[in-house]
Amino acid sequence: MTHTTTEEPRGKASGAVVPVLAFAGIVVAVMQTLLVPVIKDLPQLLHTAPSNATWVLTSTLLSGAVATPIMGRLGDLYGKRRMLIASLAVMVIGALVSAFTSQLLTMIVGRTLQGFAMGAIPLGIGLMRDMLPRERLGSAMALMSSSIGVGGGLALPAAALVAQHTDWHALFYGAAGLGVLAIALTLLVVPESPMRARGSFDLPGALGLSAGLVLFLLPITKGSDWGWTSGTTLGLFLAAVVVLVLWGLYELRAGAPLVDLRTTARPAVLFTNLASIMVGVAFYVVSLVLPQLLQLPKATGYGLGQSMVVAGLCVAPLGLTMMFTAPVYARLSARYGPRTTLIIGLLIIAVGYGGGLGLMEAPWETILTSVILGAGIGLAYSSLPALIVGAVPASETGAANGLNTLMRSIGTSVSSAVIGMVLANTAHTVGGLAIPTMHGFRVSFLIATGAVAVGLVMALCLPRTGRAPQQQHVQLRASSEEDAVLERAEDVLRGFRGRVLDPAGVPVARAKVTLIDRRGRQAGSAVSADDGAYELAVPGQGAYVLAARAAGYGPLASAATHSGEERTVEVDLALPGEAVSV
Repeated sequence: MTHTTTEEPRGKASGAVVPVLAFAGIVVAVMQTLLVPVIKDLPQLLHTAPSNATWVLTSTLLSGAVATPIMGRLGDLYGKRRMLIASLAVMVIGALVSAFTSQLLTMIVGRTLQGFAMGAIPLGIGLMRDMLPRERLGSAMALMSSSIGVGGGLALPAAALVAQHTDWHALFYGAAGLGVLAIALTLLVVPESPMRARGSFDLPGALGLSAGLVLFLLPITKGSDWGWTSGTTLGLFLAAVVVLVLWGLYELRAGAPLVDLRTTARPAVLFTNLASIMVGVAFYVVSLVLPQLLQLPKATGYGLGQSMVVAGLCVAPLGLTMMFTAPVYARLSARYGPRTTLIIGLLIIAVGYGGGLGLMEAPWETILTSVILGAGIGLAYSSLPALIVGAVPASETGAANGLNTLMRSIGTSVSSAVIGMVLANTAHTVGGLAIPTMHGFRVSFLIATGAVAVGLVMALCLPRTGRAPQQQHVQLRASSEEDAVLERAEDVLRGFRGRVLDPAGVPVARAKVTLIDRRGRQAGSAVSADDGAYELAVPGQGAYVLAARAAGYGPLASAATHSGEERTVEVDLALPGEAVSV
């Protein structure tokens, strides 16, 4: 079978699609930092012990981790716009549940529902890939990917202002209002994607992944309270390993898996996901350290004595810089490729944390640190979806980016647990109150720098692909007798381009794609690149046949018509011995 997509659906996307999808991503990301300004007051507000109050944050993290890959797969199967609206609707319901209660259990239920909206990020990236022309796709995906940091950064001062001057429940009313606005704008502006994946929803795979993630992330987020060597913590980690291994074995045998582990194991995807974990670690450290440093009283000798609102404003440039980095990323990626842009971003993050070790003595220094880190994290976050999109079939964009977003969430979870432990173990106790120390802040920055170094190694292991996937022009390799035909054809007009895929949807390298005209004569040929991409020029408009062949697969021929504009045709190879006719 052949997947064929044309540029026409992309042309129907209005100029408002990108800002609307980015706004939805920002609204979803707000949920992650919405309660940060009132964390220390949650036990009193909910009339419970501090260890119980932390579940208000943990529940959102866990549900977001579970929902992200699942919603991505559902979007691939049943429509990304439909699932995006569903994610936002669940978030609105969760916000309203939290707004009407001060009971711990009900609050946890509401916060769990809010976390399900995290699936909107990969769904938005998938919609952009399916609808936007290549020249707009780079900056659009960069903005959508960065919305995680933008929303988190901008939410801090806004939430602090609301919490300082009104009842804290107003935070949830505001979140619900933003969610309703995002739904309305999506319904009005964003069309549904025509792209659908084949197969059915893998319910056993979804349940297995959910169980494995909860068993893994729960001890990470609660390890400081339970003790890292306690039987509960170690038992849950062991159970997570067993469940995830069994889940992986099942997914490898499933006909329509929730996550295509074979594609995930490809270097371009594997090292991108590993780098994403490190970027997630680095991003969350600054969000944990700087607000505390800014709000500590000057009497400590190192605290900057700022109010909750001022502290939020000093950290806000982190999110703003990430937002303004998107167009810069598009230019860098178009010239050097997303791999190089990721490396540049990681180097800037390292500079930010390295310099930040000595920039903790005045509010303006924290602002400078936030700007530098925002630029680096923005470039790094923007590169990740481009690397994933360039390595997976279009029909799997939602699930693949969902898994990548999950990797970032795992990074932030690990960061929260590790930095929380560091700050607790290095704190001074004054009057029964634990006060973080400057030593703890600096150790946290060093840990972030170490995570960036590991991420840099992962980025250097990525295969070189040159320019960004959405703007990449694959160098054709043709036999000497075909060179003249191809050169003349490229002078006339652009032709067919796409990727060669195996029956499982995995790109095939070095597959021979031959162009045959209506008279049965060869009009050109190309060999697919490492990512399965090919490009064929045509001598004129009309009907053609694309014949694909690769070692270990049966040949396949597919009819295609060229009308004078470049068309994208994804060509599937047949199973060995399978009879295929046009």
